Amino acid sequence: MLDVRLSTDLTGATPVEAGGVLRDLRVAGGRITRELDESSARLAVGNLRGEKLAAFVEGLVLGDYHFSAVSSKAREQRIVEIVGPRDTRAVAEGLHSAAATVWARDLANTPAAVKTPAWLAAQAVRELTPLGVRVEVHDVDWLTREGFGGVLAVGGGSVSPPRFVEATWKPRSARGSETHIVLVGKGITFDTGGINRKVGDGMRTMHTDMSGGAAVLAALRAIAAQKLPLRVTVLVPIAENSLSGSAFRPGDVVRQYGGRTSEIGNTDAEGRLVLADALAYATSRLRPTTIVDVATLTGAMKIALGLRYAGLFATSDELAASLDAAGAAAGEPLWRMPMPDDYNSSLRSDIADATNSPGNPGAITAALFLKRFVGRVPWAHLDIAGPARAAEDDGMISRGATGFGARLLHRWLEAQA
Repeated sequence: MLDVRLSTDLTGATPVEAGGVLRDLRVAGGRITRELDESSARLAVGNLRGEKLAAFVEGLVLGDYHFSAVSSKAREQRIVEIVGPRDTRAVAEGLHSAAATVWARDLANTPAAVKTPAWLAAQAVRELTPLGVRVEVHDVDWLTREGFGGVLAVGGGSVSPPRFVEATWKPRSARGSETHIVLVGKGITFDTGGINRKVGDGMRTMHTDMSGGAAVLAALRAIAAQKLPLRVTVLVPIAENSLSGSAFRPGDVVRQYGGRTSEIGNTDAEGRLVLADALAYATSRLRPTTIVDVATLTGAMKIALGLRYAGLFATSDELAASLDAAGAAAGEPLWRMPMPDDYNSSLRSDIADATNSPGNPGAITAALFLKRFVGRVPWAHLDIAGPARAAEDDGMISRGATGFGARLLHRWLEAQA
């Protein structure tokens, strides 16, 4: 990660010209580090301070991002020295927030040949445990015993068995508070589509289909490093949706956690099956006050909102407004979508409680499918299928996984605390 330092010596420093809007400052920072020819630079930032300086630092770090974990070529450490107000707190905040996104990008960019469900679960243990987070990794036996039919069905076609990560941050400073936020992230380490196999280039980026899981883990890492006084549990159902003789089939009926049944109309609508198990588990076992799930869930969301905005579905106006504000502040914008009851009829099945493939409007019917598993708990669903991946470098966005959602959730959790 880019080494950012503070200085008051203006000698040889390049003046930075950027707009005062947070988004512009992030983009400017990203473009500056992309255009650096040397391994180090000195930048005079004028009167930038507070959240503006923090946003600029985020941009510097994220613009410098380069995934090299599986490369044989080591990249030289780059250093940027910021000359201006000695606002060490703002610089630290920018670095802290950017670090969460960097980890989310690294997790999502890792190829599926490395990133098995067991590997992803192990990364959560390695990164979060030293920060005081209790991480439990549940295996196939536990999933079978507890009745996680969705996770087991989706992961049943792979030689790499599924896992279920349950990570809990409960600091002493949060004791006595009734607030308990549960974040759920889709953790499909690779998605072939299963029996309903993806075609052409549709599979090329499917190692990033666990970007939702990466975002929630990264947000938890950020608040634990801050020692935020807030009780948060992160759930990541992890599976590889593969094609084999043991893969689940169209026409199968899956019994989800808690007893609801889902008719399989399309094995490529697998994300909602693993999320449904996790949402039902959270609702019945964890006593949450709020649930937010994040997933690269539907191609329909990309068609509706493109590659810059994520879809926001929520059962609470207050929750929707707070997430929208956090997204705007973090430079990860959301657009609220409707969940009209009129479309519930699309979920009807003759042999199960619902079909997993209710048809168009695809993002809305997927959200309605998930809504049945959260009961009365205030709930929001973020469909990040568009902004979770980028086809090319652009400002602070790097080609590949973008880490979208990590900084948004970090901001939102800070506001809840």
